[in-house]
Amino acid sequence: MSRLVRAAGSALLVVALLALIVPLGIHWSGATLFAAPEPSVSTPPWQLPPSTPAAQSGGLRSRAPQPSPSALSSLLGKTLVPDGAGSFAAHVVDAETGTVLYTNKAEEARTPASNMKLLTAAAALQALGPDSRFTTETLRTGPASVSIRGGGDVLLTAGESQPDKVMGHAGLATLAGRTVDALRAAGVKGKVTVAGDAGLFSGPALNPAVDPGDVEAGETAPVAPLALHSARLDPDVLTGPRPQDQTATVVKAFVAALNKEGASGKAGASGGALTFVAGGSAGTGTVLAGVESATVAEQVSWMLQHSDNFLTDVLGRMVAVKSGRPGSYTGGIAAVRSELDQLGLDTRGMVIADLSGLSAANRVSPAQFTALIRLMTTGSNAALRAALDGFPVAGLSGTLNARYGDASSKGGAGLVRAKTGTLNTVLSLSGYVVDADGRLLVFSFIGNGLTPGAAGNKAALDDSATVLAGCGCR
Repeated sequence: MSRLVRAAGSALLVVALLALIVPLGIHWSGATLFAAPEPSVSTPPWQLPPSTPAAQSGGLRSRAPQPSPSALSSLLGKTLVPDGAGSFAAHVVDAETGTVLYTNKAEEARTPASNMKLLTAAAALQALGPDSRFTTETLRTGPASVSIRGGGDVLLTAGESQPDKVMGHAGLATLAGRTVDALRAAGVKGKVTVAGDAGLFSGPALNPAVDPGDVEAGETAPVAPLALHSARLDPDVLTGPRPQDQTATVVKAFVAALNKEGASGKAGASGGALTFVAGGSAGTGTVLAGVESATVAEQVSWMLQHSDNFLTDVLGRMVAVKSGRPGSYTGGIAAVRSELDQLGLDTRGMVIADLSGLSAANRVSPAQFTALIRLMTTGSNAALRAALDGFPVAGLSGTLNARYGDASSKGGAGLVRAKTGTLNTVLSLSGYVVDADGRLLVFSFIGNGLTPGAAGNKAALDDSATVLAGCGCR
């Protein structure tokens, strides 16, 4: 996330609440997946938590009235107002019919900050498939040498694999155990050198469109097809410096895990202890062992929830590799645009300078975002539906965890689901909500040229989305 303030909430509380509200499907007949955290007598039934998971079905509840554009315009005219300099562009659309309910500079291509991640999310789900996984594997490249080959999983951890986790679904300790077993079975003894193989990606590890200051601040890091903790020194610390050589960082942790396994001296085909040192070079060889990542759908959800710039760039490069392009930042940009074109999104006027949204040179209009979110919520492409789980929930999860607590926006808590975006003079919020009448609305608000740090700008976004959630606007 670009200079976005992250507030740490209670993990257990969030998990418990998300169990009620995170969508498993789309359901429009009487009760929807959009649930308020604390139901009250005045809460419409379709905004209450469903007693059972909603089934997927097509079409909106046909009797739900559509908001009046004039009434909605009057309300948003009072809330979507910049605090100081700059302006907001906005687009609000009825998801079922595509009817435009509110528009203000909606066709104007603007710097969207981290809303760019929605484009990468759609491309990754479309090209790679929601259920796909990336494999990190070891190869025996010589009589006493192995390499660890990156397959795109940058959510590795040093410990054992944790099948119920996204970060750490694949663990280096598990891979080390399997690798040592395979080496012993092959009769290998003594010292073994370990190299890292990041050859899946090519070209510069950093996109030159990203400000070096953002790299120094830890907003992102040089990209590789394998990394620990999405290139963080600590998985629980989401700010500050990052490792600058992901492959070396992984090799160091992997050698430590291998030596712990190798020193055990447990009986094998050859018996005895094995020792491992970093060194040598990657090459071709026989696969010894592997560990698999969380699914692409789970990684996309992680990316959107945490606004993870590094993971976004990696997923973009994986889309490039899948399409037969070089696994470079230019290949990723070209591949993402191609996938958007194949989805039927109008990309005219769109500028993709980087995939995560760190670059101020990106340009996307609010109308393009609402068109994409309509595809995710009501389109026929089932792969895109997986993105919905990743939209942060107002007041409860991800980058919206600490928002929607004010009197003017608390009505949107638990109901608004949207991707945030923040740069120095940019704020954005694009997502979806079921209004008080049971109508699904998609929206995109993008502020450019804003006064840096002005508190009223974020409030303007949240209050406007809350207007949509409470709308019985007729």
